Amino acid sequence: MTTHADRVTEPTPVEGTKARQSLGSRLVEGLGGGLVRVFLIIVGLFWLVPTIGLLISSLRPPKEMTAGGWWEVFSKPSQLTFESYDKLLQNSDITNSLVNTVLITVPATILVVLIGALAGYAFAWMEFPGRDWWFLGVVGLLVVPVQVALIPIAELFGELGLFGSVLGVVLFHTGFGLPFAVFLLRNFFAEIPRELLEAARLDGAGELRLFLKVVMPLGGPAIASLGIFQFLWVWNDMLIALVFSDSGSQPITVALQTQVRQFGNNIDVLAPGAFISMVIPLAVFFAFQRQFVSGVMAGAVK
Repeated sequence: MTTHADRVTEPTPVEGTKARQSLGSRLVEGLGGGLVRVFLIIVGLFWLVPTIGLLISSLRPPKEMTAGGWWEVFSKPSQLTFESYDKLLQNSDITNSLVNTVLITVPATILVVLIGALAGYAFAWMEFPGRDWWFLGVVGLLVVPVQVALIPIAELFGELGLFGSVLGVVLFHTGFGLPFAVFLLRNFFAEIPRELLEAARLDGAGELRLFLKVVMPLGGPAIASLGIFQFLWVWNDMLIALVFSDSGSQPITVALQTQVRQFGNNIDVLAPGAFISMVIPLAVFFAFQRQFVSGVMAGAVK
């Protein structure tokens, strides 16, 4: 006959399952220490190999680049020189394209952030007829591919005299960046406590002052993440620039592609130009990395 104490001390199947899980958890914890971290560091270093190779190649003379791989610099560090960068700065096509890239990217980013923030605030906190239907239309525009609008907008820009200009490229990027901007910022602004906005209205704040003094400061993480998304997309774009820009308004992506087509093995210009075009958006991303992560997590989930 079993006593009450025997029944209490007898292990149940649930307890046995927990014991088996605890063994697995101990194995995971053991592997999740130094071994996994070392593995992730090695993977990260391999991921950076192309970038490191491009940087070293841009610092080598053209003869050395054609004679052997970039890894030879570790045995011959005297190869490193800034000669290619000096030649790059003397290439008017590349320098003008860098200026055009800035003239395209900065306005397209600012316009998308500003208009998207205003529209996101309106969809989140202002009442007007058909608000929900208009927002559904904006969300529907997210699935429209860019290729569908290339020919119609090219014809429209041709009639307006904007085809081949920097302004035309900026307007195209702005138009196709707004649906995502409105969607992201509207979801973020909708999470602001209503009591905070009502308190500001009781203090006499109008909609514009409420937007500038309350909503914009609180929406800093989402705005920063949106700015990074838009900046990277516009800076690295080549399709839209190939269609809507000409030789006087082409960005760095098109200029590098032209250098490849015209000069073939013009590596002394291509390597430093490609590295500069890559390192600038990377610097922007790492500068706003914290805001980017928090903004995406907060604005993507309602």
